[in-house]
Amino acid sequence: MSRLNVPAPEDVPAGAQQILGNVGAQLGFVPNMFKTLASNPAVLEVVTTLQGTLSRVLDGRTRHSIALAVSQANGCGYCLAMHTHVATEFGGMSDDDIKLARVGSSVDPKRAAAARFAQRVVESRGQVSDTDLAEVRGAGYTDAQILAIVAVAVQFLLTNFINNVNQTDLDIPAVDSVDTTVPQ
Repeated sequence: MSRLNVPAPEDVPAGAQQILGNVGAQLGFVPNMFKTLASNPAVLEVVTTLQGTLSRVLDGRTRHSIALAVSQANGCGYCLAMHTHVATEFGGMSDDDIKLARVGSSVDPKRAAAARFAQRVVESRGQVSDTDLAEVRGAGYTDAQILAIVAVAVQFLLTNFINNVNQTDLDIPAVDSVDTTVPQ
């Protein structure tokens, strides 16, 4: 059961109602995370603005792979379920690629490098090694793109932390656990 209160629809401020309407139009429903965030319209606006802005910095499948890798690293069941749903329904990712993304890999070597690097950013609290940087650069990422990977990882850290604190009720099917051993 969620630990933070979700405001009743009639108690959501007008600006937050508009944001929730936009989220609902985009996804086909308003996820519980956003309903909870409506209790603080400024935080709701920050999260949705950040998501909108960062949706332009890397291609969709790379962002989905990062979302899954970061959410797995943080043990956020709500985010894993939501990002699996979004990656499948809107990102066209296969079940195999979703499972690989969760362990910091991908069917695409370049995307695998981004997911792996994002997990290293999370696991090391940003204290990545020179080897980590060399690997992501070796996959073809520029410094500007590496900054984008870090920013996208932080975006998902924010929502992972919110949902882990809240223990947000799932409003879509849960996902199964995966073996977190990265395939070689």
